[in-house]
Amino acid sequence: MFQKSLAVVATGFLSLGAAQAMGSAYGAGIENSQWYHSGSVFACTLTHEVPGYGRAVFHHRAGEDLTFYLETQTRLMKTGRGELVIEAPAWRPGVDPRPLGNVTVSGERRPVHIETPQAFSMARSLLRGMAPTITQEARYSADPVRVRVSNINFDGPWQDYQSCVSGLLPVNYDQIRRSRIGFDSGGSTLTDEHRQRLDLIVQFVEADPSVERIFVDGHTDRQGNRIDNRALSEERAKVVARYLQQQGIQKDMIIQRYHGERYPAYADPRKNRRATIRLERQGETTVLQRADSGNGDGASG
Repeated sequence: MFQKSLAVVATGFLSLGAAQAMGSAYGAGIENSQWYHSGSVFACTLTHEVPGYGRAVFHHRAGEDLTFYLETQTRLMKTGRGELVIEAPAWRPGVDPRPLGNVTVSGERRPVHIETPQAFSMARSLLRGMAPTITQEARYSADPVRVRVSNINFDGPWQDYQSCVSGLLPVNYDQIRRSRIGFDSGGSTLTDEHRQRLDLIVQFVEADPSVERIFVDGHTDRQGNRIDNRALSEERAKVVARYLQQQGIQKDMIIQRYHGERYPAYADPRKNRRATIRLERQGETTVLQRADSGNGDGASG
């Protein structure tokens, strides 16, 4: 039955309705195995249609590492622990399978999500003409469900994908949307490390036209009097805003606010000597909040 399944996969796919006692196998054959690359400076994706099952996707988001996931509209696998094995295609008999470890199968639309080390191993195996296969017990029976990722027509799109990855931004929106610039007591001078962080913000904002506002909030610790603290918090916000403008950010995008010693976000007073930067995209709701809301790394009101 196993050989029969492989023969069917080689020419198309074994549909759910054709599932038999030994389980269901899904995979593209020679005639219908395709890989599609899409990408931008924000993310690169390499997608493979798995007939009868859904999609297999390599994904690399800016500022993160390569991952792999399966996507399906129908929950075929039981939740729990499945197996990832590198197998030889049917036309390369005699090559032993190589286990790559277990994978977690969830009940989500993307039931299998594989992190970087295994994802890279899968990609390398595809380049060598092998077929990564994920196996897990079926949702409603003890029979296995097998999803095989085809190596056919993989090489060219993978090269395009690699070129895309080399052009990714160094950070993504979630990583850059909130930033904290810490200062010495009484100070408002930017360090090289501060400038590097602000340069990342500038680089991202220039690449993402959906960012329409940058909130810069100045803060101090509780030392000193309230008037001096507010003036210091203003200077801290202004030094950050000036640097952003010098690097090309439009002045009307930046909203500056000064809070003095109000809204301490940390028990350690040294961490409250700060300016925070928060990006806001079009369509994101501006909610007036206390400036110490959230994790303290970005003021929101």
